[in-house]
Amino acid sequence: MDFSAHFRLDVRVTPADVGKRVSVRRLREGAPEGEKFTDTVGVLTSWDDGVLLITRRSGESVRIPESALVAGKIVPPAPARRRGPAASYEELARVAARAWQPVERERLGEWELRAASGFTRRANSVLPLGDPGVPLDEALSLVRQWYAARGLPAYAQTATGAEGTQEPLCAELEARGWVREVTAELWIGALAPVADLPEPVPDSDPAPGSVPGSERTVALSRQADEGWLGRYQRKGVSEVALKVLGSGPSVWFATVPGAEPGVPAAIGRCVVDGRWAGFAAVEVDPALRRQGLATTVMTALARQALAEGASAGWLQVETENAGARALYTRMGFATHHTYHHYREPTSPAGPVRGAGNCATSPHRAAPDPDATDPDAPDPTAAAPDAANRTTVAPDAVAPRSSAAPRYRSA
Repeated sequence: MDFSAHFRLDVRVTPADVGKRVSVRRLREGAPEGEKFTDTVGVLTSWDDGVLLITRRSGESVRIPESALVAGKIVPPAPARRRGPAASYEELARVAARAWQPVERERLGEWELRAASGFTRRANSVLPLGDPGVPLDEALSLVRQWYAARGLPAYAQTATGAEGTQEPLCAELEARGWVREVTAELWIGALAPVADLPEPVPDSDPAPGSVPGSERTVALSRQADEGWLGRYQRKGVSEVALKVLGSGPSVWFATVPGAEPGVPAAIGRCVVDGRWAGFAAVEVDPALRRQGLATTVMTALARQALAEGASAGWLQVETENAGARALYTRMGFATHHTYHHYREPTSPAGPVRGAGNCATSPHRAAPDPDATDPDAPDPTAAAPDAANRTTVAPDAVAPRSSAAPRYRSA
């Protein structure tokens, strides 16, 4: 930050700035010389009883006593991307929701309650875009009742880190005891560079079982066949899961045949929706990783999406999957916002089958560096090989009442 190194107060932030993006410097008591100050940048989500609550881009909340402030100022929104598509958070949230639809939904004002028998958090969470039409405590109580009636834990999907995201709502949920269980990032990028990627050059001395470049044909289908489902991370896919997988405006499933008939070397899923193409379930046979198969899948799907009029792509990446992040960075994708799933308080933590439909999943052992999809994986499934899935285990939800401050004016 552009603050003086001298110890003097230069705090240009007040409680009236709640909701704005700020940068503050505070004094660290007991810190060694040269480390007495620390800076925090994020959205000021509250300033109560002498304590500031700042939500960082990652969704992490930082509490700072006002007595420790040395400097502070309002800062502009994070710089816009210099290349690639422009999009608002709300546009992307709605596009992503259409690409992974529940089997049951209901409106609560402008919020949407979604359920799919516990298959992935994204299909089994409330999407709180806009005003629920009632005070926040009442809305959350209704949300919990709705999911409890279906034997499911209540989840809220929120986002941070971009213009129009939901830092204040995240802070309100945390204040009421909701627990952030899953955090991942939504990335966007231009589609043409992905479609123009050259076919990866195979090794001159390929390993046994590898797929030669000349045989890397990609089959595109409107339905996921048995081979595709066999490679898909979660085993024993139910009829409900098939409905979710097949949902979306224009859905394509990609398969790269493997050496053994009916056993794909790699798979992927893409949903074309206007100018957007959403990529998910990019998974590669663990024995065939780092041969460019994920690139082969992405390129084939991108070309199909371009043919249907799309110009931009999006995907979801878990923060821990360094391999996938490097792959999609090379393709021109970059972070737009961070999204989170908050679980209701006081409910028993039952098994979690997943959180959504990312390109890389964060709760996986040995994440696939070629993959995409971050909703928690099914713990009963075999060790995951990609990163594009999540589901929620159906839990009974204990009803509760709440009496916290309202999120909106009554």
